[in-house]
Amino acid sequence: MASAQAITTDDYKLFPSPRNRHRVIFPHQVFVPYPYMLIDLESYYLQGKFSLFAACRLSDGKMGQLVTLELPADEIKFKAKFVPD
Repeated sequence: MASAQAITTDDYKLFPSPRNRHRVIFPHQVFVPYPYMLIDLESYYLQGKFSLFAACRLSDGKMGQLVTLELPADEIKFKAKFVPD
């Protein structure tokens, strides 16, 4: 059941992508308000580990995706290169 895999944090209700190598919520996070956009994190050539989650932001109920990254440099790189469709 999908709801059994949900992870609730203080800020988000998260559903891990089945393509994740690491099902960890890393400390550097970027919320993107595009719930249906395909985000191919491999194509960003990040240095550290990363994971992607479908996300509901609890503060306002906004749906989107949460990219979590191990390294702060990868967060900067992702923000610089991310362009929504």
